[in-house]
Amino acid sequence: MSQEQYIYAVARVRSKELGLLDKSILEQLLSCKNYEDCLKILADKGWGDHSGESAEEMLSKEREKTWEFIREQVEDLSVFDTFLYEKDFHNLKAAIKQVYIRKEVPNIYIGNGTIDANIIYETVKNHDFSKLPVHMQDAAEEAYQIQMHHGDGQLCDIILDRAALDTLYLKAVESGNTLLIDYAELRVVTANINIAIRGAKTKKKPEFFEMALANCRTLNKIELMKASLVGVEAIYEYLLTTVYDDAVDALKQSFSAFERWCDNLIIKEIKPQKYNTTSISPLAAYILARENEIKTVRILLSGKLNDLPENAIRERLRDMYV
Repeated sequence: MSQEQYIYAVARVRSKELGLLDKSILEQLLSCKNYEDCLKILADKGWGDHSGESAEEMLSKEREKTWEFIREQVEDLSVFDTFLYEKDFHNLKAAIKQVYIRKEVPNIYIGNGTIDANIIYETVKNHDFSKLPVHMQDAAEEAYQIQMHHGDGQLCDIILDRAALDTLYLKAVESGNTLLIDYAELRVVTANINIAIRGAKTKKKPEFFEMALANCRTLNKIELMKASLVGVEAIYEYLLTTVYDDAVDALKQSFSAFERWCDNLIIKEIKPQKYNTTSISPLAAYILARENEIKTVRILLSGKLNDLPENAIRERLRDMYV
């Protein structure tokens, strides 16, 4: 894109940002008496396509609107593939499991990846991974062999989850875009912390951590693995020596609090893009802001649907971009 095209695209993003949900709207949703009232307010804000649609239909439509808008601004959407690789690898996991059990399973695939889920399924069914991108082929073959010959679904997942992290990290670095690189770094860091905590609690062996933990710049994989083999408290002690020391308090609260911390960390990282006017980064930030917004609304609606107290819902909500 030329400089003029960037400026025009960013100007349109700024206009779209005015429609993002802010804290006051979240408070309005929180104060609703029930789930149905929340849906009405969201519909009044332009969410979804029509009244009477389910929450999932509404949220799915909002995700489609985001990508439709981005597609209008950018000719080559592959610049945003860093956000989509994990969906491809999720679909690869789902396809391998489906072929293994020889049974159709509804609603196991995620849309809007870089590759159509049907193509991924066909490559697995025919055991021909040549139609997949090069960055997926080796991991697909390894995971396929593990699942088909040993029935080890957990190891299959570990292989593909690690490949997804390695891919998004490598591709982000190759892009040279600072925001994408920072996003990939944080995505790998938060995934590694999650893996370390869960592995420590289930007393996994060194081979598990070596295979599951991905390389990144701001966490030392070897030190994290050593701490994981000792226990959860050792992980806390290691994290306190890093720039992610505030993750410890969240982890001590609950995994839910940690997941919130992870999402808020990314929002904090992208907020400076509100003042950038001459690159692709504000568009990338808008995509992440919308994903965060949709996730937050899903959490809120789920809380209302299950009659959770307002405070219980509030503590799960993410920080907003605006």
